[in-house]
Amino acid sequence: MKLLTVNIGHLRPNARTDGPNGLSGIDKRPVEGPVEVRDPGPKGVGGSGLSGDAVSDLRHHGGSDQAVYAFAREDLDDWERELGGRTLANGVFGENFTTLGLDVSGALIGERWRVGADLVLEVTSGRIPCRTFAEHVQEKGWVRRFTQRGVTGAYLRVIEPGAVRAGDPVEIVHRPDHEITAALQFRASTTERTLLPSLLAAGEALHPEALRKAREYAAQQG
Repeated sequence: MKLLTVNIGHLRPNARTDGPNGLSGIDKRPVEGPVEVRDPGPKGVGGSGLSGDAVSDLRHHGGSDQAVYAFAREDLDDWERELGGRTLANGVFGENFTTLGLDVSGALIGERWRVGADLVLEVTSGRIPCRTFAEHVQEKGWVRRFTQRGVTGAYLRVIEPGAVRAGDPVEIVHRPDHEITAALQFRASTTERTLLPSLLAAGEALHPEALRKAREYAAQQG
C-alpha cells in the first residue's frame, strides 16, 4: 500500500462553485517533493491540511475533520472504464492523496493510517458530491452517478503531523472494533437514511456533522 501521488489545488474558475469570486480549489494536480500535512483548524476557519493546497469555500470544505481527502487509483481506473475510456489523472476527483493498494472507501471510520515516517491520519467520513465537483468533472448526471456508485473515497483528520511525498508507504496502524466504513456512512447520509442509527457505533471518530445527523435521526425514530 502506498501513496501514489500528493495532489495540490490552486484557485481556478468554476461556474458552479459557491466560493468567493467564482473560484474553487478542486482542480488538484500531483506535485514533486515533500508536502507538510497538519491540522488546519476548525471548519469555517481552517482550509486544507496540506501546505499550499487552496480551499475557497470554507463553509463546506476543509477544516480539521476534512483535512485530507483520499481516493484510490483502482477506483479511478474503474471510472475510466465506465466513462468509455476517458483518462482520469491523479487528483481529478479533488483528492489530495491518490493511493494504490488501499481500499479507501472500505476504510473503517476511526481507522488510522501512517503515511511516510511521521504522518498519522484518521478516517472520518465519505465524500458527498456537490455541484462544484460535477462542474469540474463535466459528465452528465455526475452527482447522481457518483452517489449511486457509492465509491466515495475518504476524508481524514490529522492525528500526528508530518511531511509526505509520492511513493511513501501507507500502513494501517489501527482498526476500530465496528463495521462502519466510509462507504456505509456515505450511503446512510444519502440514499439509505435508515442506516443512520448504525453510524453511532463509530462514536466520536465520526465526522461531527454525520454524528449529529445520526443522533437526530435515532432520536426521531425513538
